[in-house]
Amino acid sequence: MTTKVFGHKSPDTDSTGSPIVWAWYLNEVKGIDAAPALLGEPNTEAAFVLKHWDLPKPEIISGVAEGEKVVIVDTNNPAELPEGINKADITAIIDHHKLVGGLETKGPIDITVRPLACTATIMYDLMGADVEKAPKAIKGAMLSCILSDTLEFRSPTTTAHDKAVAEKLAADLGVVIADLATAMFEAKSDVSAFSDAALLRMDSKEYNVDGTELRVSVLETTAPKLILDRKDSLMAAMAGVAQEDGADQVLLFVVDILNEEATLLVPNDLVKKIAEASFGCAVSGDTVVLPGIMSRKKQIIPALKV
Repeated sequence: MTTKVFGHKSPDTDSTGSPIVWAWYLNEVKGIDAAPALLGEPNTEAAFVLKHWDLPKPEIISGVAEGEKVVIVDTNNPAELPEGINKADITAIIDHHKLVGGLETKGPIDITVRPLACTATIMYDLMGADVEKAPKAIKGAMLSCILSDTLEFRSPTTTAHDKAVAEKLAADLGVVIADLATAMFEAKSDVSAFSDAALLRMDSKEYNVDGTELRVSVLETTAPKLILDRKDSLMAAMAGVAQEDGADQVLLFVVDILNEEATLLVPNDLVKKIAEASFGCAVSGDTVVLPGIMSRKKQIIPALKV
């Protein structure tokens, strides 16, 4: 039976690249039949990474069969995984997020959760000397994942080890980190082809905060004006997206990678209340700038109050 390796819904670069990396490792080093999969279309940056390293796009799946062997990477949150995940045979979890709870396994499994910025960094460590066997495209995927999740080392989630691994991979590949990161971020910033609803779901995760269901969306970009120019239509689309997705409210943070700040769209009094309670700011219009806010995992989610 083929083991499917996948990350979270709304796949970003880490949830696109890491399944490819780990499936390669299981197949070529461990002798386990494995295949990467995606739980949706990759975002524009992830699509660029696939093309840049000449990697085929993994199969997009909507569910898993009962008893099917799976490895979960870059999440441990059932809300970000296919329905029926607990009926599958989860054989391993590799992640760098806090434990959420709710996953059930058939028996003891391998679980690696480490406080690093990127799942690919953890995989690099788990592979050990076998990393040297990896082809250029696999090393390129790992490097790209790390640059994406650390925002080229700007994110507060970045550790010295993430940076060291990225620099080692770049040296092996003969890649200039700044050039690759710039190309990736330009691809991520090109969202002109996406509807407002698609943008609100592009990089979003579901959280319950003080009994309120929130879809917390983050758009990381080097061209925030392109998104903020659409703020009226984005805010108008929030109610419909929230209703369709079973949420009480969508929060959209537009992260300016170069200026290292986030702009939160404020469509109503609830979001104004959340912003002021969570970030100690005063909101006077339909947006608020949050200096230094770059990471949903480390800075936004832990701060949220309703």
